[in-house]
Amino acid sequence: MLKIQCIATTAVAMVAIVLAGLSAGISAVLGGASVVAGAYVASMVARRSKNKSDPSAILINLLKAEAVKILVIIVLLFITFAIYKQLVPFALIAGLAAAALFSGAALSKLNV
Repeated sequence: MLKIQCIATTAVAMVAIVLAGLSAGISAVLGGASVVAGAYVASMVARRSKNKSDPSAILINLLKAEAVKILVIIVLLFITFAIYKQLVPFALIAGLAAAALFSGAALSKLNV
């Protein structure tokens, strides 16, 4: 999943560089990177379950992982907005959306 997200973010960043310049490309990478980092941290939270056979424990752990993912994304986007002064908001949102959409597509293709 992380590989697909990185590829999608790179593709959006390349298009953004061609259409709007280097700042747009960097903005797209920062948007996609926030989703990738959030997904990575969430996967670490989801794996640490002690009771891997109880359905309610699994569900609670997945909900915790999703909450952590959203929190990480929000914090990283806040830091990006605060620090990167040449931010191109549309490119940032495009990078974020591409990574988020492809993570959903990757999950739908898993045989679980």
